[in-house]
Amino acid sequence: MPATTPARVCGHCDGHPTVAISTGPRRPDGTLPTLRVDCPACHGTGTTTPPRPAALASARR
Repeated sequence: MPATTPARVCGHCDGHPTVAISTGPRRPDGTLPTLRVDCPACHGTGTTTPPRPAALASARR
């Protein structure tokens, strides 16, 4: 098994790449409208290193 190095955590979002932001008052059914927003620095991955091509190929199987 190949040795892996841990991915570096994004310094902008500290590894929490996606957040939910409330957009206003509650709806009549009681739900809260939210927007899902990704970190603009890491594009929602939470890391600063791109995934290796071998890891991507194995994930597609």
